Amino acid sequence: MLFTDLGLSESILRAISEEGYTSPTPIQAKSIPAVLKGGDLLAAAQTGTGKTAGFTLPILQRLSSTATTGSKRHLRVLILTPTRELAAQVQESVVTYGKYTGLKSTVIFGGVGANPQIKAIAAGLDILVATPGRLLDLMSQNCVSLAHIEILVLDEADRMLDMGFLRDIKKILAALPKQRQNLLFSATFSAEIKALADSLLNSPALIEVARSNSTNEAIAQLIHPVDRTQKHPLLAHLIKSNQWQQVLVFTRTKHGANKLVTQLEKDGITAMAIHGNKSQSARTKALAEFKDGKITVLVATDIAARGIDIDQLPHVVNYDLPNVSEDYVHRIGRTGRAGSNGVAVSLVCVDEHQMLRDIEKLIKQKLPQEVIAGFEPDPNAVAQPIQLRSQQHQQSRKPRPGNAGGGNGGGKPAAKRSSPPRRSFSR
Repeated sequence: MLFTDLGLSESILRAISEEGYTSPTPIQAKSIPAVLKGGDLLAAAQTGTGKTAGFTLPILQRLSSTATTGSKRHLRVLILTPTRELAAQVQESVVTYGKYTGLKSTVIFGGVGANPQIKAIAAGLDILVATPGRLLDLMSQNCVSLAHIEILVLDEADRMLDMGFLRDIKKILAALPKQRQNLLFSATFSAEIKALADSLLNSPALIEVARSNSTNEAIAQLIHPVDRTQKHPLLAHLIKSNQWQQVLVFTRTKHGANKLVTQLEKDGITAMAIHGNKSQSARTKALAEFKDGKITVLVATDIAARGIDIDQLPHVVNYDLPNVSEDYVHRIGRTGRAGSNGVAVSLVCVDEHQMLRDIEKLIKQKLPQEVIAGFEPDPNAVAQPIQLRSQQHQQSRKPRPGNAGGGNGGGKPAAKRSSPPRRSFSR
């Protein structure tokens, strides 16, 4: 199937072609026709499958084919995302593929000044991409009206619920017109997501392009057993001995991310951290330098990394296993995108053996293990308790949590390297 088979306008097809793509990914091939029909949609797709373009392309098509009435440009589409960087990524997709449509859009999120965002809204928009916290702030100041919204998108809905946004989402829904198209995208169909869908969607089309909680077969997964005190030396050894040039590393805590960056820098390995305590400018700088190859390692926490979109990222390392098994799937899904191969390595100490068993049960496979010479774990080591993520959430859930904390987004479609003429893309 080609994009030319999906009923998209010449202006949108031109923009897609200029990015070097001809073939949609499975989620795009299914969601684009569904959205164009005008009905509600519930879609589950793992990260890296191209779901962003799966809704931005048909939305652009629907808006460009139905002109607004009257002289004033009304806001017609609202796209909610859980994090700043993911919002920026969605806006980039809207701008890239809508550049010949004449449609106007902007993105709003916290951590930066509101005045430029207010001015952009006041100038007239067709599409608004927003995090819930900043949107509610501007709504309370009467700076944005949702009275004419025709299409609502909840992107990464599972993460929005995970970050405690349900109350904010309900406030926003109350301000929307009753008659509208609703599109809900999620990595998984959890019980919470199904409950939200039941309350929000009207006879939705259902799309699921991959088995829930499955991992990408293009990703080679490997476990390195190691003592907790030897994780940092082992990581440095792997990077240097294998000459890895671009590595996304996950830690369990913000403090752990900062500490690891300091340790790697002492080893002569360039690294930066990205997490909720970092300023917006610091996170943007870290991600940009990582993409450009100026630093070798980007160390991230789970929430900070949600939505990261990096062209053909070769290596992901779980320095700490996640407390929630589903996050393992989201983490390693940052590599092996758009047909490219990737490697996901996990450094597992005795504290994490139960976490590893839970992950293997979830993904229904036994992960291969390899002990690295010189880093053999102590067989007599005793496990120490690890603080549960639910406890961390209870401590950190303050008003508008996602507006202050960020995930990561931005990024371009997969790099246009030498390839067959028919390409699918991961945005």
